[in-house]
Amino acid sequence: MRWEAFLDQVKERGEYESTEEAERAARTVLPLLGAHLVGEVRAELAARLPEEMALVLLNPLQAREPLSPERFVRATAAWIEGATEQTAAWDVGAVLSVAADAAGEELTRRILLQLPAGYDLLFGHPQPV
Repeated sequence: MRWEAFLDQVKERGEYESTEEAERAARTVLPLLGAHLVGEVRAELAARLPEEMALVLLNPLQAREPLSPERFVRATAAWIEGATEQTAAWDVGAVLSVAADAAGEELTRRILLQLPAGYDLLFGHPQPV
């Protein structure tokens, strides 16, 4: 996926007024996601993202413990000036749903296996109970 196409999709899903807003969301959410993924899953996702986003995904610090979806959203809000949990949830959903589309169903399923329960909703891929 090309950089412009990725940002255009994030901009559309997030209903952002500018590409800069979409890029800010992506550069905040993807490192947090990358901190929670390990091994081949992280590398495969990076390979399906634009190079600029792959580098962001691959260079985070490792998370000490997996964040629940709620804590992931709060962490995102903490990194975005002026964000609330509600706006951060919107940012997370926009970015992760585009990442899931780039990843495809099989890789998205493997990503979700590495994350605590509830991330399926953040990715826009609700799993059957």
